[in-house]
Amino acid sequence: MTMTRILESAFLSCALLCAGLATAQTPDPALQAVLSSSFRAEGIAGLDRINQDPIQALCSDPSMKSSPQGQAKMEALQKASLAEIKPPTDGKYLGDWKRGEALAQNGRGATWSDAAGSANGGSCYNCHQIDPKEISFGNIGPSLTGYGKTRGAAQPMLEYTWNRISNSKAFNACSNMPRFAHFGLLTEQQIRDVMALLLDPASPVNQ
Repeated sequence: MTMTRILESAFLSCALLCAGLATAQTPDPALQAVLSSSFRAEGIAGLDRINQDPIQALCSDPSMKSSPQGQAKMEALQKASLAEIKPPTDGKYLGDWKRGEALAQNGRGATWSDAAGSANGGSCYNCHQIDPKEISFGNIGPSLTGYGKTRGAAQPMLEYTWNRISNSKAFNACSNMPRFAHFGLLTEQQIRDVMALLLDPASPVNQ
């Protein structure tokens, strides 16, 4: 493979990451300009996906992240993110773990070829082990096996898990986990179902 092809592949990989369900983080204005000139809006995939919000911009700047000023800003942004999270409208945190398992194993959604309003999957399997019986799984995030079994389902744990799924950056500003409620990637009911997968004693996660 020539150096040109290697560079093209590197740029494409970065672009696909920015355009997908993961957080859209570009390292500098020069690359932002390349992305802006290389993509077009199509279907439900708009060019807004390559624009960074303040928390993404902070995490794209290594010098800012490591500075006292950056740390203070990071804490403020995390606090603001947590304050924006809405609890379930009816107060019910748990749905159906079977639907939650299907969601966790579904990586479809939010691409240009999807119809507006179509349901997204959670893509949890891409980063986590879910069922203890799984032999192939992502390891970017921690294993979720035994999640409810070891933590219980008291109100503080329900609220923490709900908030973490809704907007992971409320706890770790530079988390790679998608902000499911913040970006409307999952509906409230879908989040309830994923919650049940994690916390219901009958779920395979807790066997």
